[in-house]
Amino acid sequence: MARSVAVVVLLAMAAVAAAQAPGPAATPAAGATGPPNVTAVLEKGGQYTTFIRLMKETQQDTQLNSQLNNSFNGNGYTVFAPTDNAFNNLKPGTLNSLTQQQQVALVQGHVLPQFYSMDSFQTASNPVRTQASGTDGPYTLNITSTTNSNVNVSTGVVEVTVTNALSAVKPLAVYSVDKVLLPFELFGVKAPAAAPTASTAKPKKGGSTEAASGPAGAEDAEPTGAASARAVGWGVAGLAAVVGCFL
Repeated sequence: MARSVAVVVLLAMAAVAAAQAPGPAATPAAGATGPPNVTAVLEKGGQYTTFIRLMKETQQDTQLNSQLNNSFNGNGYTVFAPTDNAFNNLKPGTLNSLTQQQQVALVQGHVLPQFYSMDSFQTASNPVRTQASGTDGPYTLNITSTTNSNVNVSTGVVEVTVTNALSAVKPLAVYSVDKVLLPFELFGVKAPAAAPTASTAKPKKGGSTEAASGPAGAEDAEPTGAASARAVGWGVAGLAAVVGCFL
């Protein structure tokens, strides 16, 4: 009897100890991901090394990832990522000709402060504002959907068709493009300056305007009436002299 009681007591103690022991750590659900990271998305894509380098040099990767992770913008972000071939097709020296601030604007011109899925591009209101801005305001894009469910993006300098999404999970969408989105504000053709209006009057040294002059010597010419009177006078005098000779 005493042995049975002892066994019951031991089993009860074991049950209490098992109930108080911490359970095994929870296993993350399959497919769970960490915070959104644009650099990780581009590195996984495998053909965006130039764009990654440009983002790092301008510190736009750090800024964008920080904003994503801190929920700085509840609307999310969309990135158009040019491939390495897109940069290789640029005119040699294009990137090196830009100042540091212009390179920042170039990268920011590929980022929209709004999450867009392929379907939501259909409701985009043009012009669509980018992260870049200049003296004339934000840099913008024109985005239109085609009949075959593709999306066309235009800067006014280049136009590209978007077909491939590297990532499209809110708050970050990343789309591959085969052209660099050269901003119109940096690469657009500027309107020529208006030519100065030619003056019809010739200024004198004293600052007054000289009217158009007549033939040379016109100012010294004697009036026609005076010349006629003088000729008549000489004729009368000659006639008087002849009459005097006969008297």
